[in-house]
Amino acid sequence: MSLESEADVPGEATLPGTLPEALRAELIAFRRDLHMHPELGNQEFRTTAAIKERLERAGLAPRVLPGGTGVICDIGTTPGRPSAGPAGPGVLALRADIDALPIPDVKTGCPYRSTVPDRAHACGHDVHTTVVLGTGLVLAALHERAPLPRPVRLIFQPAEEVLPGGAEDVIEAGALDGVHRILAVHCDPRVDAGRIGLREGPITSACDRLEIALDGPGGHTARPHLTTDLVTAAARVAVDAPALLARRVDSRGGLSLTWGRIESGHAANVIPQHAELSGTVRCLDLDAWRQAPDLVVAAIDEIANLHRAKSEITYVRGVPPVVNEVTSVELLQTAMIARRGTDSVESTEQSLGGEDFSWYLERVPGAMARLGVRPPGERAVRDLHQGDFDVDEHAITVGVELFTAAALIDTGV
Repeated sequence: MSLESEADVPGEATLPGTLPEALRAELIAFRRDLHMHPELGNQEFRTTAAIKERLERAGLAPRVLPGGTGVICDIGTTPGRPSAGPAGPGVLALRADIDALPIPDVKTGCPYRSTVPDRAHACGHDVHTTVVLGTGLVLAALHERAPLPRPVRLIFQPAEEVLPGGAEDVIEAGALDGVHRILAVHCDPRVDAGRIGLREGPITSACDRLEIALDGPGGHTARPHLTTDLVTAAARVAVDAPALLARRVDSRGGLSLTWGRIESGHAANVIPQHAELSGTVRCLDLDAWRQAPDLVVAAIDEIANLHRAKSEITYVRGVPPVVNEVTSVELLQTAMIARRGTDSVESTEQSLGGEDFSWYLERVPGAMARLGVRPPGERAVRDLHQGDFDVDEHAITVGVELFTAAALIDTGV
């Protein structure tokens, strides 16, 4: 099917080309409904049910994942066989994450503001979900008319925000069986709606979590020499550990230790017996990520020992960097240009954010694109993981058309 022409498809959609207004409006309404009912990782039961119901209504056979949340749905495969096998094209997978964040929605006056206290879709997962759902509806309609160039699998993944991410559970459930390539998008508030950002190689960073407990005999602030001064010890760990690591890791690896919480003490004249710190370790490349646990633990132990504090360190392994494969990036670029022209694609930098899409790319080739969600001309940036985050909903149309074009272009042979 040529991308340069349009062909009528039974039902609402006309493809290839732009989305019809009826489907566009339906997808925006679907996204707003998700936005109003955010659910945390591995608790996305309502979201899962909504996805499943709409796919079934389109004549598809979605499968809920073993944990009760998340959905896999194939289009164009033979029942009982995940792919066409060695003699035919493998499956093209399209992945969306469906969970929300544990932060309040502060978009005062917004008609689709979150109805759940201290829960918000502040990372755009409602958009990702709607894009993959919309792509599935469009491709299902196309497949009724003529076989797709290759089978397509929709993956609606739970728990992306929960380290080490829900991707590994989804993979264990067979989501990558027969998959030849996997694609994803992530909302980017720095890119205008109507455009995408692409990058070959690493596009995100590795991200791990760190929890530290420091203990020692406390006492009166009049006699610190008789105590383990845990407030000072915690402060030195917070300040000195990042500086020490900067001299023990190749700076090109981009290892960054950043604290998000430090707690100790209850009274001005009492040296406490316990202190806690929490933070994240981020790395730009895989080599630094592999070295990070041993280096971080050694640095913290050295500083704690210097101040006579007993340290207990919990290092939670997170996710490696998302490393975009060249051919998959080229596919996304070709698809976007076919839809919206050469000016619709821009290069993007590597982010220090973590994304468990990386686990899929450890096993099969693929790529993630930055999906522009900033209203064109707006200077203010509503950053990710903030309670006022929102998107230009034109991005949904762009994402669906991007993925649809990619599926039509990629023969998978």
